[in-house]
Amino acid sequence: MPTNEKEYNGYLLDQLHALQRLEKIAKKNNYTEMLEAIAEEMRFVNEKLYQSPPMTRE
Repeated sequence: MPTNEKEYNGYLLDQLHALQRLEKIAKKNNYTEMLEAIAEEMRFVNEKLYQSPPMTRE
């Protein structure tokens, strides 16, 4: 479990990077359903990553 916001953001960025790698493969093979699912997951991760206000205030 992440102990702070920076560590949590690191996990979210890792998820985003994994989704981007999957997206690249899906585009290459024209997997439209998979591209839709990846886009939705990326939106979820971005919502968490760029939430306002942040989890903690400095």
